[in-house]
Amino acid sequence: MKKYSIETTVGIFVVVGLICVGYMTVKLGKVSLLGDDTYPLYARFASVSGLRVGSSVEIYGIRAGSVTSLGIDQERQMGVVGMKLDKGTKVYDDAAATIKSAGLIGDRYVQIDPGGAGAVLKPQGIITQTSVPADIEDLIGKYAFGDAGKAPEKPTK
Repeated sequence: MKKYSIETTVGIFVVVGLICVGYMTVKLGKVSLLGDDTYPLYARFASVSGLRVGSSVEIYGIRAGSVTSLGIDQERQMGVVGMKLDKGTKVYDDAAATIKSAGLIGDRYVQIDPGGAGAVLKPQGIITQTSVPADIEDLIGKYAFGDAGKAPEKPTK
């Protein structure tokens, strides 16, 4: 009788432990079982240099999603960035997206100015107003090798 009591207690602890591990896996892994609390949007850029899948998407400096895919639009010869935004985030059709850098040599992320004058973009919508900042590596290279524009020389008399 005592043998079954110990086995039952151990079995209960094992089941409770497995439930806790499963719960933590879902919560920490940001896995959604019942429904997704994000929606997809896309943006076309002239260059997506330095951007990676998993990079953050920010609106007003607050993380509002992440980059899910990088691709090429063959027709327009542009890079396409797929993003997942949080469900409560509204982005309008006059929105503008920019690829920014966190610090001088930090990771790249997408910053969205959500607009507000047009209609709300539906899931799978495309942000068409985009800009890419100047590449800091190119600017440093030009400065280091003297191609950044030399100061005008003083005329000699």
